[in-house]
Amino acid sequence: MKSGGAIKGSGGAVLALAVAALMPASPAAADAPKQKPSKLNPVVFVHGFVGSGAQFESQQMRFTSNGYPQRLISVLEYDSTFALNAREQVYAKLDALITRATRRSGRPKVDVLGHSLGTSIMQDYLATPERAARVAHYVNIDGRTAAAPPGGVATLALWAGVGTPGRTIAGAANVTIPNQTHVQVATSAESFAQIYRFLRGRRPDTTRIARTKGDRVSVAGRAVLFPQNAGAQNATLTVWKLRAASGKRAGRRPAARKRLSGNGSWGPFKLERGARYEFAISRSTGTHHLYYEPFQHDDHLVRLLTTEPNTGLDALTEKSDRHAVLVVTRNKELWGDQGAANDVLTINGTNVVNAATSPQSKRTIGMFAFDAGADGQNNLSAPLPAFFSLPFISGVDLAIPASRPPDGRISIRLRSRGRGRVRAISIPNLPSSTDRISVQLNDFE
Repeated sequence: MKSGGAIKGSGGAVLALAVAALMPASPAAADAPKQKPSKLNPVVFVHGFVGSGAQFESQQMRFTSNGYPQRLISVLEYDSTFALNAREQVYAKLDALITRATRRSGRPKVDVLGHSLGTSIMQDYLATPERAARVAHYVNIDGRTAAAPPGGVATLALWAGVGTPGRTIAGAANVTIPNQTHVQVATSAESFAQIYRFLRGRRPDTTRIARTKGDRVSVAGRAVLFPQNAGAQNATLTVWKLRAASGKRAGRRPAARKRLSGNGSWGPFKLERGARYEFAISRSTGTHHLYYEPFQHDDHLVRLLTTEPNTGLDALTEKSDRHAVLVVTRNKELWGDQGAANDVLTINGTNVVNAATSPQSKRTIGMFAFDAGADGQNNLSAPLPAFFSLPFISGVDLAIPASRPPDGRISIRLRSRGRGRVRAISIPNLPSSTDRISVQLNDFE
């Protein structure tokens, strides 16, 4: 990814989302057997409001591209609306995660990165001396300021250049990444270079995500209910290889299948490197189809964000046999009011990112598109209010023709920040009466 500018030192209310508690708290994973002591500290990521491990997916692959074993990378996932857990429960979960990480690595301490609300979680956590003593380095990504390094732990504070100026943690290494927004600064290659140098004392060998050697990649993750991060239950995950041109399934046999239970974990699956895949979460009430760009590197932080049908955000959409409901997500904000630097995201040839639907200040990483009113008409002059009122989400009134069974395709194309190649995904035109569709675009080029 090309940098938006030279990196420079910086100067001197989290929104609430009303959601119902859908699931009980997910159980902690079992301890892994103790390994030969590592020369590297384990890395732990703590996400922000309505986030998940998905905001660390790209950085995870950059760490493993630079020699970190997958077993040294962990994420703390929690319900950031605090409907399923209180803060003290989150801290206890982090205690257990750090214990497992140190046991796996044989190292006495971990390195922790917090993003957004995750910096508030971490600064409160590090205020306890016994907890701070277990953290070797702390990275505070575009969140809370402080009058001193939290808990006295060596701290790097990364700030988005497009944001509130003058933020700082006194006594820390403060770095601003120019021309990047709130989520992008957590996922970008430029941020990784700063993080790696802070943790290791030298530049990384690469900030790119290297291709895994061989023709297979190891892919694993969780199917989770958005935004609580509880595991999806009573469903079956089926992974299908696709024909790239049409998005239709290639063959009658799936690449993998897993009954979902517990915390929604699945994999690792061995998939064909560079091929396209569909992840289908099937319930008695219908199927959620999730599409990804081709995997080129082993990836163990895939997050299949779903909801129980007709609950949460799904309840705000309108369904029909004749139109599709589509959600496009990218963990790098979609800009629609930055002129030549705009993102151009087209669905069946119509650009849904503009100054009204996705201004830079909205920090849109999830775009809902469906035929509001089921009238067959588009209205891109204003966003759908129910979605636009939520953090990091927007919605557009776009008629996406569908049929049962599907008889055509939906074309999704993205040109990122007005430059580079156009990335394209084609998928079947599945009807929203029975099927949900999500497309996850990479936050790197």
